[in-house]
Amino acid sequence: MQGKGNKKIREGMVVGSKADKTIRVEVERLFSHPVYGKKLRTKKVFAAHDENNEGQMGDRVRIVETRPLSKTKRWRLLEILERAK
Repeated sequence: MQGKGNKKIREGMVVGSKADKTIRVEVERLFSHPVYGKKLRTKKVFAAHDENNEGQMGDRVRIVETRPLSKTKRWRLLEILERAK
């Protein structure tokens, strides 16, 4: 999925929100093995900028690629799709 100006957009679950203005988002990806065809599931955690500290643990969010904001932050929170229960 591509965003405005060909920026990457990912959806994932917030797994950490302790740091100020930063959330950790776990993005899961499903793909087929190139040779054997078996479905594989992999996860990756991204650090995303959350200006208003809106994201909480368990929220389903959408993040968008941005310029480097710190050593590890290259994503920012676009929207919260679903709040944690």
